[in-house]
Amino acid sequence: MTDTFEMIELVKGLHFSCSREQSLLKAMELAGKRCIPVGCRGGGCGLCKVQVVSGEFSCGPMSKKHVDEQSRRRGQVLACRVYPLTDLTFEYRPAAELASTQQQV
Repeated sequence: MTDTFEMIELVKGLHFSCSREQSLLKAMELAGKRCIPVGCRGGGCGLCKVQVVSGEFSCGPMSKKHVDEQSRRRGQVLACRVYPLTDLTFEYRPAAELASTQQQV
């Protein structure tokens, strides 16, 4: 079993590694990538909201204002509070674009 997983951001096509102990956002920063905006890093501001397309993850506490239980079940989570359990494929889209996609579903 590996402790390092491959992260793939679909919009910009960026790849980087993330350990089980790192948040998705922290791994992105350490890899020198820029595919997710960085805000408070604590789950409160909602700036780093991403859509996980595939893979398994665990989550730390996040503001319910930005991620309610239904969104979380659909894989819409805050990158600063997501920890991979497998390789992850995800995409970042600005909040307005993500909300528009939600309304179409």
